[in-house]
Amino acid sequence: MLKDIHFTFVGSGVMAEAMMKGLIQHAGVTPDHIVASEPRPERGEELKLKYGVRPTTDNVAAIDGAQIVVLSVKPQVLHGVMEQLTGRIAPEALALSIVAGAQIGTITDMLQHAAIVRAMPNTPAQIGLGMTVWTCTPTLSEPQRQQAQTVFGSFGEEVYVDDERYLDMATALSGTGPAYVFIFMEAMVDAGVHLGFSRYVAEKLVYQTVRGSVEYARQAGRHLATLRNQVTSPGGTSAEALYHIEKGGLRTVMSRSIWAAYQKSRKLGRGIVED
Repeated sequence: MLKDIHFTFVGSGVMAEAMMKGLIQHAGVTPDHIVASEPRPERGEELKLKYGVRPTTDNVAAIDGAQIVVLSVKPQVLHGVMEQLTGRIAPEALALSIVAGAQIGTITDMLQHAAIVRAMPNTPAQIGLGMTVWTCTPTLSEPQRQQAQTVFGSFGEEVYVDDERYLDMATALSGTGPAYVFIFMEAMVDAGVHLGFSRYVAEKLVYQTVRGSVEYARQAGRHLATLRNQVTSPGGTSAEALYHIEKGGLRTVMSRSIWAAYQKSRKLGRGIVED
């Protein structure tokens, strides 16, 4: 479905690269069908060497002939980029935004373009294990919807939602989620080193434990509390550890952190950027 489609990425950061890689490796898109627009020439050359895509520093020239335009810049520069592209995207093309907080109405108005998809992927897309939540304008044709679904499916799993408000929630939960997991893993590794393991061994133990636990939970299909109870013997080591986790307020800290990320995403959507 995508092999003959011409893509342009306006912004070529980590997520854009993950998408390019997925499209080339899993969706049959040839590298010469992908243009990577990036203000830093050295970044464009890096992507050209790695994947064979066509680099440029000119956003307007980049979208010429593009059938799918991916907006993948930082929220702080999106306004200026859209001003450059106003009315320039081909009417039949699909504009796909992965910019945190950027609302469909704002993108539609500024680009003067009707076919808009808003999505929130996450960084595990780099290894084909991403999670993308997306929605779109009602004007999208069924083939365009299928194109969007195929794009997101090329680097992981995807979930369509019919209300845009879920995108800010997804930004806080799955979009930012890898950062929560990484800091949790880092804390476990540091604790292992404190106990006396070498960092290499501690990392190996933590990586496999987290990986195995996630896959076990997926396959078990039971409530997470049930799985936790299975490894918590009365008066045992797990019970002792969990007592201190609850006493330290981990659940509350996680809930507040995710809520804060959600509020930040909404602020970004309103053009409020705080240091």
